[in-house]
Amino acid sequence: MTAAMDELLGILDLEQLEHNLYRGRSPKLDWQRIFGGQTIAQALVAAQRTVEPERHVHSLHGYFMRPGDTKVPIIYEVDRIRDGGSFTTRRVVAIQHGHAIFSLEASFQQDEVGLEHQVPMPQDVPAPDTLLSQRELIGKFGEAVPDGIRRYWERDRPIEMKPVMLEHYTSREKLEPKQNIWIRTTGPVPADRATQAAVLAYLSDMTLLDTSTFAHGRAIFDSDIQAASLDHAMWFHRSHPLDDWMLYTQDSPSTQGSRGFTRGSLFARDGTLIASVAQEGLIRLKRPPAE
Repeated sequence: MTAAMDELLGILDLEQLEHNLYRGRSPKLDWQRIFGGQTIAQALVAAQRTVEPERHVHSLHGYFMRPGDTKVPIIYEVDRIRDGGSFTTRRVVAIQHGHAIFSLEASFQQDEVGLEHQVPMPQDVPAPDTLLSQRELIGKFGEAVPDGIRRYWERDRPIEMKPVMLEHYTSREKLEPKQNIWIRTTGPVPADRATQAAVLAYLSDMTLLDTSTFAHGRAIFDSDIQAASLDHAMWFHRSHPLDDWMLYTQDSPSTQGSRGFTRGSLFARDGTLIASVAQEGLIRLKRPPAE
């Protein structure tokens, strides 16, 4: 277990303040704002604490309203919308400085047997063992990697990634808006379904919005781009350990109106479809300063 992985599991262990009221903290990092995946995961944990343990999350939909402040706690208020015969619905609002910064709706269901199929995992993707880690990529490409990306890769993080395509990191070539990334946790995740789902929600926010910039020869860390997640939706299909490599396939059908839209699928190494994700984010070109 790495220190960063231990920290992630720690921040997902929310403090209960009152009935339907929980408090979360952020890791002690120099981030300017809270990572969106953290807010999604903590809000899901708050919802899970109010749901019968035999019911598991199958979908969530969240909206980001304000950037989160890493220096103060987040209060999560849960609204128990419905406890039905088959499904449970919860709404969670994340609050800082007296304002909502994020809202989440999640639906839970007890496991049932029924029809089952899935799309196959892409077959033409290099195996993770043949690819360089992000730290190794820094050593290979050096100054060709933008400063923002290099600083991000150098941090001790709970999630390890191996990108298949590298052109968007080192060039401004206009590329097809899709990518494949191998991703995994840097340590084991407890086997309980609730924690597994929360960690999966956390990592699902990584790299997704980046894909919407590829067709324009840009990157999310470019100094003339203002980027932020606007919403995030996720569907949980099948449980699977998260400390082995998963393939995160992503594509961006559209970017317009200063918004980029991206879809993702998470496959286990054996081809199991674990989850599907969709996200829209702000991709705004900054105006140059007036002379």
